[in-house]
Amino acid sequence: MKALDRKLFRDLRAMWSQVLTIALVVASGVAGFVTTLSAVDSLALARDNFYAEARFADVFGGLKRAPLAVAETLRSLPGVADVQTSVEMAVRVEIEGRSEPIVGQLIGVDPRRPARMNLVILRNAAAPASPGRPLPDGAIPAWVSEAFASANGLAPGSRLSALINGKRRTLLMTGVALSPEYVFAGLWGMPDQRGFGVFWVDHEALAAAYDMAGAFNRLAVKLAPHGNERAVIDGLTEVLDAYGGRQANGRTDQTSHSMLNNEIKEQRVLGTMLPSIFLGVAAFLLNVVITRLVSTQREQIAALKALGYPNVTIATHYLKMVLAIVSIGWLLGLVIGDQLGAALTRLYADFFRFPSFEHRVAPWLLVVSGALTVGTAVLGTLNAIAATVRLAPAEAMRPQAPGRYRRTLVERLGWTRIPTGLRMILRQMERRPGRTALAVGGVAVSVAIVVMGNFLRDAIEAIVDTQFTLAMRNDVAVWTLDPVIDASGRELARLPGVTEVESNRYVPVTLVHGHRRERSQLRGYAAQPELYRIVDVDRRQQQPLGDGLVLTDRLADKLGVRPGDRVQVEVLEGRARTLDLVVDATVREMMGLNAYMNRPALNRALGDGDLSTGFMMAVERGREAEVLEATRQLPRVAGAFSKATMLRNMQELSARNVRIMSTVLTVFASIIAVGVVYNNARIALAERTWELASLRVLGFTRAEVSGLLLGEMVIVVALALPLGMLLGWALVHVLTIALKNDQFYFPVVILPRTYAWAALCVVGAALGSALVVRRRIDRLDMVAALKTRE
Repeated sequence: MKALDRKLFRDLRAMWSQVLTIALVVASGVAGFVTTLSAVDSLALARDNFYAEARFADVFGGLKRAPLAVAETLRSLPGVADVQTSVEMAVRVEIEGRSEPIVGQLIGVDPRRPARMNLVILRNAAAPASPGRPLPDGAIPAWVSEAFASANGLAPGSRLSALINGKRRTLLMTGVALSPEYVFAGLWGMPDQRGFGVFWVDHEALAAAYDMAGAFNRLAVKLAPHGNERAVIDGLTEVLDAYGGRQANGRTDQTSHSMLNNEIKEQRVLGTMLPSIFLGVAAFLLNVVITRLVSTQREQIAALKALGYPNVTIATHYLKMVLAIVSIGWLLGLVIGDQLGAALTRLYADFFRFPSFEHRVAPWLLVVSGALTVGTAVLGTLNAIAATVRLAPAEAMRPQAPGRYRRTLVERLGWTRIPTGLRMILRQMERRPGRTALAVGGVAVSVAIVVMGNFLRDAIEAIVDTQFTLAMRNDVAVWTLDPVIDASGRELARLPGVTEVESNRYVPVTLVHGHRRERSQLRGYAAQPELYRIVDVDRRQQQPLGDGLVLTDRLADKLGVRPGDRVQVEVLEGRARTLDLVVDATVREMMGLNAYMNRPALNRALGDGDLSTGFMMAVERGREAEVLEATRQLPRVAGAFSKATMLRNMQELSARNVRIMSTVLTVFASIIAVGVVYNNARIALAERTWELASLRVLGFTRAEVSGLLLGEMVIVVALALPLGMLLGWALVHVLTIALKNDQFYFPVVILPRTYAWAALCVVGAALGSALVVRRRIDRLDMVAALKTRE
């Protein structure tokens, strides 16, 4: 082994604690990078494989009813490779012993016409090749979506009840199935695996129940190579318009695909942003450590140069030290990242269902993480390593010039009655402002990361409170498949336990402004709604008082409109109509691209009479189950949900996941705090050993000597806490902008408890570091320290 390599190992062994803390910071950055991006890469791979295996369609459309012959017309459209038709219906489903409402999507499967797109993958080998014809007792065999079956403890042989076209029928579960159309299952973009299920049943039985024999109401389209999606959608819409066709949409607007893609985009943002911060802090720590090492080894460097070692060899020696430290952190980060990535993949498996979903770390992740780690470390220590080259042997043989001390800024401002110990601490910090600033910045970053990690919990709580307390003030909601006269709400008002009923109307539309088009749902609310309100991110209510539209700000931005502009509204329900409406206002809402209007004005514009498609009900406490049971006897009610049940089902998954993420980020932030605080204290101890030993000889107690060193740590943490909280607030704003999408907008809500928790974590990490350094001070060998040549 070469002499310099032996020196390298001795140096690493002597500063093992600093090497460990820096390696842990590097490991945190690498682990964050590998965790998020490996899980996202695994998610994207599972998606692509499933889509290919199941031949996921490119365009989707819905309509009232069209004869099967229309499919041939659609196949002849330019850009269309294939068209697949089906019958699908939303129904109310009941499980014996459960009062919570369940919405089921029935999909017809015709064994005589095997599917060519959106293939159903069976999860149990014993499942029949098709759901099967109805049994002699009237039960309809059905394959059940895996997420719903798992959440409700169902297995082949389980029986459920469904309200099919006003008649109660039994569904017999014969298999567990997956579909690329329902990788994500839930209502209105919210995960609800207990309350929403997909059921594949015999096509003839379903068609007969709804008078759809020889007809279809759903279609899937495969584009020809180089086919233009926009042109195909326009062609489909034109043909289907005569059959009550709602505008077709591409994969981008398909609910399951959209939720899956948004998750991938969000995690890629987190997987890039957070590791950058960790690796930046690691670069700072390496710079401080290597600078200090070069400073204390000036004589050794001079001796090496005098013995003929070239500058490149000496610089390479210190570069090897940097690479050794970051290599330890990189390898540790890969191991931790692989384990956390596998755990994150398992969490994803609760939301997104695939036939095969395994965690993997792609080779490119190893290469990129290694290159980023080494590149950041080398750039961070380049100046310190270059100092070994610039150091002349003759100059290095002399001790460093003593520092220039002067009155501190506080003293120069007139505050002279400062205790001696504090004055010494302030002068030491002011003598090296760069190092002090970086130390404060490093601790501030750890505070900011804890704030950012726990912000997601605060934001989701704010979203839940705004949506389920301020906006949705109803207890139970019901809806119909087709618009009904508003007077139908009186029947609901007479149900036992119902105290108030408020009607609304939802109409699928396409909003057009110039060349911009956006599909949305025009929601007709009461002019002054009480049970279902429009509430913005600042928790203020917006009322649709005029005859115009109220658009969410994101929808208005996509259309390029402002209040006062006019928008063309193409109605996708019933007969073809185009409305010309003015934008009355915009609202910063948290969820979706929504358009609102007061219901009477919407009905007047449509010219359909006083119609509604949904009713919000306030119910006496404890009587929700009774009301839900009563609505099952109303044939016009297609579905119902309980706000409390939906909230509980959603929180089962989201609350756990947010808690896990916050915990991981808090641990990583604590590692940064320990790394910064401990390394600064150790370096200060190494640099000031002679001074501290002299003070002990002069009669200073151990507590007084420790106070001089640890007092600097206290001031650094005290300065970093408010700065870190401000930095955390700024990072949260950057994060919300990066995560903003059509489905969600996270409000910037940081509760006092989050700031308090961040401060507590960092102070705890600092106290742990202080105890270790204090032990080293107590064990200080004064004789050995005083022998050091000044």
